[in-house]
Formats: sequence, C-alpha cells, structure tokens
Amino acid sequence: MFVNLNRLSSSLLLPSFLLLFQRPLATRAQNVSMLSFGETWHVLGPFQIGTREASWGADPLEYAGGFRNLTYNPGATFPSALPANGTASWNITKAKQILSTAGSANASLSISYSNVDWDFLKVVYGWAAVQYQAWVRGEIVVGGNDTQTVILHTDSILEYWINDEHYFGGDYYSFRHAPPVLHLTPGSHRIDIRLVRDVRAFGGILEPTIDVVVDIRQVTASLELAKPGILMSDVVNGRPASTIGSVSLRNSGQEDIEILGIQRFIVSSQMPFAERDMTDNHTTFPMTIVAGQTRPVSFNVLPAAINTSTADYEIKYRRVGSTHSSTLRASQPLNYVDLYTPHKITFLHPGGMVSYAMLRPPTRNATCSSNHLKLPVLLQLHGAGVEAENPMVHHALDPVSDLCAWVLFPTGVTTWSGDDWHNWGFADVEAAISAIPDWIQNNNWTGPGVDVDRWIVSGHSNGGQGTWFALTHRPDKVLAAAPVSGYSSIQKYVPYELWQGADPRRKEMISASINSYRHELLMPNVRGIPIQQQHGGIDDNVPAYNSRLLAQQIHQENANSSFNEVVGFSHWWDGVMTTPQLVSFYYSQTNSKDAVPRKLKQFSFLVGDPGDMGSKGGIRVKHLEDPGRYGRVSVRGNIIKTSNVQDLEFDIALWKGSVTIDQKNLELSNMPSLGEAVASAYKTTDGWTLGPVGKEVGHLQRNGRQLGSMTAILRTQGSFIIRHSESTTASHIALQVSRNLHQYFKADTQILPSISNSIPPDSSGNVITLGITSSLPPFHSNFPVHVGESGVTVRDYRGQEHQYGKEASGAAFLRPLQGERLELVLWGSDEAGLQQAARILPLMTGVGQPDFVIFGESARWKGIEGVLAMGFFDSNWEITPASVIDSDIDTYQADD
Repeated sequence: MFVNLNRLSSSLLLPSFLLLFQRPLATRAQNVSMLSFGETWHVLGPFQIGTREASWGADPLEYAGGFRNLTYNPGATFPSALPANGTASWNITKAKQILSTAGSANASLSISYSNVDWDFLKVVYGWAAVQYQAWVRGEIVVGGNDTQTVILHTDSILEYWINDEHYFGGDYYSFRHAPPVLHLTPGSHRIDIRLVRDVRAFGGILEPTIDVVVDIRQVTASLELAKPGILMSDVVNGRPASTIGSVSLRNSGQEDIEILGIQRFIVSSQMPFAERDMTDNHTTFPMTIVAGQTRPVSFNVLPAAINTSTADYEIKYRRVGSTHSSTLRASQPLNYVDLYTPHKITFLHPGGMVSYAMLRPPTRNATCSSNHLKLPVLLQLHGAGVEAENPMVHHALDPVSDLCAWVLFPTGVTTWSGDDWHNWGFADVEAAISAIPDWIQNNNWTGPGVDVDRWIVSGHSNGGQGTWFALTHRPDKVLAAAPVSGYSSIQKYVPYELWQGADPRRKEMISASINSYRHELLMPNVRGIPIQQQHGGIDDNVPAYNSRLLAQQIHQENANSSFNEVVGFSHWWDGVMTTPQLVSFYYSQTNSKDAVPRKLKQFSFLVGDPGDMGSKGGIRVKHLEDPGRYGRVSVRGNIIKTSNVQDLEFDIALWKGSVTIDQKNLELSNMPSLGEAVASAYKTTDGWTLGPVGKEVGHLQRNGRQLGSMTAILRTQGSFIIRHSESTTASHIALQVSRNLHQYFKADTQILPSISNSIPPDSSGNVITLGITSSLPPFHSNFPVHVGESGVTVRDYRGQEHQYGKEASGAAFLRPLQGERLELVLWGSDEAGLQQAARILPLMTGVGQPDFVIFGESARWKGIEGVLAMGFFDSNWEITPASVIDSDIDTYQADD
C-alpha cells in the first residue's frame, strides 16, 4: 500500500518500478568492466502463488527437484493452473537494461506472460489473480585473474541461488540495507532467481509484470559503511536535538572484526584515539561483526563546535585475534533547523538500535486553554515506501501549524514501518513518544508539557491501517483518531484465495496467527473514541471499500464515527491530510477535555493476542484460554461477561468496589497490595478468583511479550542473539537470519558460533538458535516439542507423544526464556531442512506463522499442506487441542 500522488506517478504507487531507473554509468569504452551480467536469461513459469505464501515453500518446481536442478529445454513443459493449455514452459528473455562499469554492474528484468488471461482471472479472483511466480536464470561474469569481493543487491526479489548456494529473504521492498557479501572467482557464476509477484509490493491495477533489479558492486573486503553518513538528529539552537546517533557498518572481509570504539574526529588533532573526547556509548565495546554481517552501532553524539557544517567520527576496529587496529571515518552534514519546525529526533528502539522520528513542538501561536499544562501527542503515520523525513510527510500538517499538540511523525524504523505498524513498527511509535520528555529536557523547553498517554492518531494508506491498529490495540490511550485511505486488513486488501490447496484446519492455523490484525473484527474496541474516517472515492490503490466496511462495522457497534468519502479523488492528492473535515477534527480533538482512559458504562472488546493488546475501559486481558481464538469481554456497569479469557487485570483508578464476572461476585477493594495500580482476577473451575494466576511447581508459564504467534519473537528488548552449530551451512543461514532481520527491520544481531555456549549474561534480547540433526542445548524436560538425531517428538494436549523420524525435515518453534524473553528454534534434519525452517522467520506481515511448525519434505511444493504439525502453545506452554498434529503420510516426489 503506497502513497500515490496521482495515477501517473507510478514511482510512488509502485516503488519497485522506481528501481528500473539506472544511475548514470560510464560506457564500456571508457572502463574495463570486471563485473557483468549476461544479456540472455532463461525463464520458466508462470505458476500459481498465494498472498505471502512463498515463505512456506509452495514452489511446484520443487516436485521436479527444484529449478536449480533443471536445465534449459525449450520443449519441456510443466503443469500449471495459470497459462492456456495448463502448461508452463521455458522462454528466453533479454534484460531490459544491462550496464557495467569497472567496479559494478546491474541488470533490470521485466517479466510478463501473454498466455494467461489475467483480466478474466481478476474478474473471478480479484487482485489475488495477478500474483504469480516464475524462475529466471542468468549469469554473473567476473573478469580478471583475482577473486572479487562484491555485494549483491536484489531489488524486489525474495529468493535466489548463486551457483549452489541458497539465499532466502533477499530485498523484496528494495531497502538495500543489508546485501550479501560474495567472494566470486573469475569466470561465470549462475544466478537463479525466484520471481514472486505480490500486489502489495507491485500493485494490482497496472499490467501484471514482475520487475526486478540485480546490482553487483565491488567492495573493500574490510570494514566499511553500509550506508553513508550518520543517523543523527537535526541541530536546534546550536545543539543536536537528541544525543544519540548510529552508523551502519558492514564487514565485507572474510575474517570477523571487533569494533573497539567510536570517537569524534577532529581534523587538527594530533591526540591519540584513546585520549580524544569519548562518546558515552550505548554499545558495549568491543562488539563483533562477523564476516559478511551488517550491524548498526550506536553512540552518543557530542555537541558540534560553532559554525561547524559536519559531524565527523572515527570508528576504531581490528580483526579478531589481531593486535593491530585501524580506523574508519563517518561524516554527516549538519542540518540546522528552527525549534518550532518539524525536525529529526533520535532514540533507542526496544530492539537496541537507534531509530528516528520527526517532531513538531507546539508553536508559539498555538492558542491553548490555560488548563492545558500538558498537551496530547498527535501521531501522523506514513504510508508504505516513504520516509518520515520526506517533506511530503512531515510538512503534511503545515496548514494546521497552531494545533495545541505535540505533532510526531514516526518512521516505524523503515519505509514499510517495520511490519506495517504492528509489533516492530508500533514499538517504534511508543519509543518515539517516550522520547519527547527527553527532548524537553535536552532542549531546555519552557513551553507546554506533554501527556505521553494521550494520543490523537492519524495516518495515510499503510499509516491509515496503522491508525486502526492503534485504535483497536491501545484504546485507553487514544483520545481520537483519523484513519485516511487505510486498508482494514491484509486479507481484505489482497485475498488469500490462491494459496495451494490445504486442509481447512491448516488454513485455520495460518488465519489464527494473524487474528490480531483483522481490524474489521475488532471494531468493538473503538467504542467511545471519536473517529473521522476519510477515503478517496476512486482510490485504485486501497479501494474505498475498506473504509466503507469499517464505517459500517463501527455503526453496528454504536460507536462514534464520521466518514468522509471524497468524490472524484484517488489515493493521494495535495492536501489529503488537511481537508476541511480533518482540519476541524484536529482542532476540536486537540482541545478536547475528555479524560483517558474513558470510564464507559457499557462496552465490549476483542483480543486476538494479549501480547500486543492494551487495556480497554481499564480492563486488560492477560491470557486467552485458546490463543487460536479471539477472547471477548463484555461490560455493562459492574457486570462483566467473558469468553475464552483466562485472567483479567483492572485499573483501580477506574474500577473500585465490587464486580461480577461470569456470575461470580468479587470485591476489588480487597485488592491490590499497597502501592499497586492494578487488581487481578483469574478463572478457576469454581469461577473467578481475585489475585494473579499462580505458577504450578514444575510447570512453565507464558506471559507478556511471550504471548502471540511466532511474530512475538519481534518483541525483543535488546539486540537479537543468534546461536548456531558450527557447520558451514548453519553459519551461512545464521548470517542469512542476521541479514534478513537488518534488511527488513534494521535490527541488530549478535552471532555466536556455538549453540553450546551459554547466552551472554549481559544480553537482554530474544534468542534465535539454529541446529542441524543433533539435539539442542538442554531445556525444560517437560517441554512438548523436542528435536534430536532421531527426529522430532511432539506431545499433544492429551499427553500422547507423536514421533516424526526421517519424514520431519525441519522444525521451527518458540521456547521460553527468563524475563518474558523468547527463543526461536530453527532446526533441520539436514542442511535442506534447516533452510526450510529458516524461511518462516517473521519478515513480512501476512505469512501467518503459528507458535510451532514441523515441516515435511513435501512442504517445499505443497506449502502448508506439507506441514506435519503446526499450532499454538497455551499459557502453560502446552500444545492446544485445536493444533494440527498428523501422523506421517507418505508423499512422493517426481520419479520416486
């Protein structure tokens, strides 16, 4: 979902198309190219694929042994549901453009199929019909006599092979944050690329082409800046608005590197590195960047000298095991801005790396009520494919510069707001809000204060969807909301109709894994909150149906909403965020005297995942009985009814005296203990009882950030720890996991080359453990999933054990660690099995990963139908009754 200025500006509607633009390059006559791509490419396709299904495998060519094992044969045909005659075949295509210089080369490919009746399929299946997959093979040619160290950008590509090495994750959104580092010998190298068309990334209106770019560049084979410059705040009143900055570093060599420190660089200084101004670092040094890894490194930004135009810092590093150190310089032009204009601030994301937002403090001409000592935060969430620092975003509210609010434009960490403003992206929003009091202190602000628990939320396109997420998941903090041109859920945006056929129970597991983001079912949560919806009447990017549907749902919940459908306008236009209706809404709500959280006499709310859900009306659900179903709480006065809810928490500022929960009377005044702000109650066989749920001796308990599906791993509090067995394949996949987390989330990861090593005691982040064949480190003896040399054992809710031997190729499952931390285990019976398990590391929304998955071999071509077991863990880390646990059923590959 994209910000679209108009139908003609397809570069904003479809950012991947923008990548077809090639930077000016010297001609071959002027340079002898060491790198080049072949002009001729062999293509095989098209084949069916569903929305976000590729992470599960679902590649029909795997039934024939995989594209990598096929040779070009113009007479060969393969069954396919899409083309005429039901067969796909090989074709030859020419790269749309191939350009090379002495140290780089790139090729752009545009793939389309005229033997598919796309228009008719779209009539029947909607936008799901123009999502398809194919494979293409080309070559990279390395000249000269020496091995070349290069990075490979794979814009709009999810999966590929270089020679016999597999890479999954790629760079589907064309971020270019973390390309792989390759060491290529002279000669020809095969590159096989899986092409996957996705409407959210490529669009649904234009011709269904797949447009990708591959770009290869020589690098230094040492430490270098992965991105030029420094991520730092703007300068306000002669000082950085925020005191923390970050550099992105890539180790392009073949040996691990230690970062020893970061210090300010002074051109005229002859002072040794260790004696210069120290930065009060947020990073523990030394920190290791393994060969091929990209990591963000944070540090304190010191005030610049008067009239300085750049900030200059030096990074000191050395090879692991060496005593000789080197330095690398990073510089950033300083951006001097006025205090009252939107400007960049920086802060730490919960994931341990630096992020930024654009902040506009209340202006001098803001006419605020004298009793408004603290003003609310007006959030403005951007759409997919744009930066918060883009003037189109942070100047969108300039026509209402005198609002009585702190106006904040978060990033969500990336241009795709991490995971569509969900776990990772919304954690960034809350961290940005929490950074405002620090800004007030650092900048000696004397104006109105900020109420960080009082939000007015607005956003456009994907940011409109993020607004719905805030409304339905933090209702007690939302004073008012204005979702603009947002979709209701990914399932309503692009249907899941064309996934590979699967047992309905397996589909239920996928669907239940994304329950928390199906906003059309969560409209009870918005009752009591003023909402101003807006959508262009002829929006062909995010159809107005999405807002109309939610307006209808809100009406049926007897909630407070107005809907403005702007006739004759599409997805984006100048002034889309400041129409008369929105301007009036901003002014009325910033001056609202409503208290939050609101004390409502009658309301209800639904919970898909207690791990990402706040309170409603002062009540918070702590656990669900069945995490695969919604929990519901209905309140009428002090009478509360629940469904699929295990325990509740009450804000005693709103709840005093007695309540009746499911016909059981409780006296909340007897709780809590002195100094506590909440009271708890839990369900027993005899009804509800006051107090927190007790932990049974010898049993595990799942709480807080551990709750939810596999995406809960993204709720890390600190850098991710990646542990792997010391095989070549495990090391390669550990690097892939690290690269993917940085590519899609800009996350920081620490790679440990042994699963037998204990987790560092000073670490606080979640852990990802990779293993092949052998057993993992010892764990709780009663845990229901165990992997080892003999295969996988799964204990169901009845206590019955199910053994999977050679038929279990891979497994991915969560395990608990102390302090609400999580471990994600990725295991394979062999190297291919580990590759299969690593595919479902959460990277993009809508994939639908439950808590545990046991892969069978046939998942490579059948997708979820080839999964042997999948489902959820309950609050005691036991497998739920609704989970799928099948006996082994033989599946056969071609020619078996």
